[in-house]
Amino acid sequence: MDQSRPSVGIFWMVVTGLCFVAVTALVKTLHGRVPAPEAAFLRYVLGLVFLIPLWRELRDFRPTSRQWKLFAVRGVFQSLGVAFWFFAMTRIPLAEVTSMNYLNPIFVTLLAVLLLGEKLAMRRILAIIVAMIGALIILRPGFRELDPGHFAMLITASCFAASYLIAKILSAEVSPAMVVATMSVSVTIGLAPMAIPVWVWPSLWDVGILFLVACFATGGHYAMTLAFKAAPLTVTQPVTFLQLVWSVSIGALLFDEGIDPWVISGGGLIMSAVVFITWREAVLNRRITPGVVETKH
Repeated sequence: MDQSRPSVGIFWMVVTGLCFVAVTALVKTLHGRVPAPEAAFLRYVLGLVFLIPLWRELRDFRPTSRQWKLFAVRGVFQSLGVAFWFFAMTRIPLAEVTSMNYLNPIFVTLLAVLLLGEKLAMRRILAIIVAMIGALIILRPGFRELDPGHFAMLITASCFAASYLIAKILSAEVSPAMVVATMSVSVTIGLAPMAIPVWVWPSLWDVGILFLVACFATGGHYAMTLAFKAAPLTVTQPVTFLQLVWSVSIGALLFDEGIDPWVISGGGLIMSAVVFITWREAVLNRRITPGVVETKH
């Protein structure tokens, strides 16, 4: 990794954030016209076009039986996470979705402790406590009625965390391209049973929106790899907080969503905890916890 180009890394991380905010905004424009499982399924079906350059490699890929099981389990978690994320987008404001998405690395840290035997030092414990306080500030249970979308985002964060940890295991055994390709195929298959029972025929306009979702999601992941190549996570990670600023702005301008200072404050606390954990792992020269955007769909 070339760590001498921080400005380039920051630029590509800004592009990454804009792409992923565009994804959330486009899904929001559907206004529930397409059921969440179906919208998620169509997004992945349309996104399969980006696997065409990898077709030969995917055709010749011969995973072991153990790897097949890992791919399948990851597909289940990723499928559930994506379906719940699409549902949350129809229920709660953009800013709340973005803020709660920052919990993904925190969930990964906790699962790494439980499943991979990671040691949890006091500083990381304190960072996780800060993140949980941030989540409580956003949710404010007892002070307002919680929407099913809030619970959906908690499930999304935990599912994406499990998916990420399995991907980390697989990335040590197979090429990154195959990790991504098999995820796309398995999630498409995994979402199909959820989409069929609620199927409604989408308009061409809605199909076009979902294709743009697939384009921006793919572009976001590509820009993210360029950012990681150009600069270390300690440089690029804080830039992801801009996603919350953009989400608040788009929500207010396009979807008439009020600006909630509690959500901004809670998101800031969660992001601060994530940046601290990222910095600590960079110091220790080991990376288990992902960047915020690495667990995106």
